[in-house]
Amino acid sequence: MKFGNSVLTFVGLIMLLFLAACGGGNEPSSATEGSGDKKTIGVSISNLDEFLTYMQDAMKEEAENHPDFEFIYSDAQNDSARQMDQIENFITRQVDAIVINPVDTTAAVDIINMVNNAGIPIVVANRTFEGVEEATAYVGSESIQSGLLQMEEVAELLGGEGNIAIMEGELGHEAQIKRTEGNVQIIEEHAGLEIVHQNTAKFDRSEGMRLMENWLNSGTHIDAIVSNNDEMALGAILALEAAGKLDEVLVAGIDATPAALEAMKASKLSVTVFQDAKGQGANSIITAVKAANGEDVEDVLVPYQLVTPDNVDEYVAKYE
Repeated sequence: MKFGNSVLTFVGLIMLLFLAACGGGNEPSSATEGSGDKKTIGVSISNLDEFLTYMQDAMKEEAENHPDFEFIYSDAQNDSARQMDQIENFITRQVDAIVINPVDTTAAVDIINMVNNAGIPIVVANRTFEGVEEATAYVGSESIQSGLLQMEEVAELLGGEGNIAIMEGELGHEAQIKRTEGNVQIIEEHAGLEIVHQNTAKFDRSEGMRLMENWLNSGTHIDAIVSNNDEMALGAILALEAAGKLDEVLVAGIDATPAALEAMKASKLSVTVFQDAKGQGANSIITAVKAANGEDVEDVLVPYQLVTPDNVDEYVAKYE
């Protein structure tokens, strides 16, 4: 019996050693270790709101076309310091390229300089700013174009006359600045249009609802709410519905998110502008892969498209 136990113990030890040797490859590895010949791309998204979630989903879908690359995705949760830490981590891990959707477009200039000094290509996605030309490439849209398209349609629907309330996004963000600039440019071309309110709701639906409630309580007559994004526009719609005034006010947004398109089909939202999350996300990855491979890359501008009740079904289909 003692001999038999010794044999079993010996055999057991051999099996454990064999399993350990075979199972070693299943341990998690970092992007720079254990990944063989694969190159690595780090992606930092400012925050995963509805639009940026679709953009990141498109990035991940495109990433599947590049099996020789590994991708690290990080959510900065709208925290500029957190995003800086993420970029520093990418640099420490010696990734082959970085894609950034910046939280703070002012801080982004310092991030670009830091990444450039590390000799790593950096692609800026979705948000442009003064100094973005120092990045390897920019992939996104020209925000002023969306503001122009949006306000041109609103002006036409109002017959060139009416009181306008502009609901702005987070102050200082490129989208807030340029989309509002486009709105104002069209308003100044129509003597019958007047801005009666202009304030920020921080790109947020609940903030949009609160701001709309304040404007309603002011007693000012408003013919149209022109919002820097759909989320704030949807908040305005909630407040207008609660006050029984939605039929009296035209509401316009930007992004053409699924929730906004649903509101348009329900005759609650009159205008939105499609920002191509899929096009921006996919092209960000394609550009970063090329840069990581040492290829020459250029900026990729993805055009905005006006969405109205007449063509809304075409845009609903894009999300199906």
